Amino acid sequence: MAIEVGSQAPDFELKNQHGELVKLSDFRGEKNVVLVFYPFAFTGVCTGELCAIKEELPRLQNDDVQILAVSNDSPFTLRIFAEREGLEYPLLSDFWPHGEVSTAYGVFDEAKGCAVRGTFVIDKEGAVRWSVVNAIPDARDEQEYLKALAAL
Repeated sequence: MAIEVGSQAPDFELKNQHGELVKLSDFRGEKNVVLVFYPFAFTGVCTGELCAIKEELPRLQNDDVQILAVSNDSPFTLRIFAEREGLEYPLLSDFWPHGEVSTAYGVFDEAKGCAVRGTFVIDKEGAVRWSVVNAIPDARDEQEYLKALAAL
């Protein structure tokens, strides 16, 4: 079960597509975070969702908001995926220990070995303020993230 709105977001440190460490708590007091879990790079629905985020990037990543996308792919896979799709925001690897962060957020599907589609809007104090969790085949609407951010 996914973590609940109102709870503190579990901190984590993951490598991005460039091998740099990104820590959730580094944004505390500075930016709201839209944390987007997706199953795998190079798949149809995931590519569509992440490219839709790219189209809204000025509203989803700015002085007040940081987008972080997390999959269970390796950082090497994420680098090629980001280059191919022109994704300029952090793609984080929850590859090893496999699914540890996805599990902490309650969105890891043990049987499939990947995260389901979970999105969490985390405020500057580190509290989860909004979330949506969809099954693997069901795309999310990035416009809902914008509405959730507007409500902060």
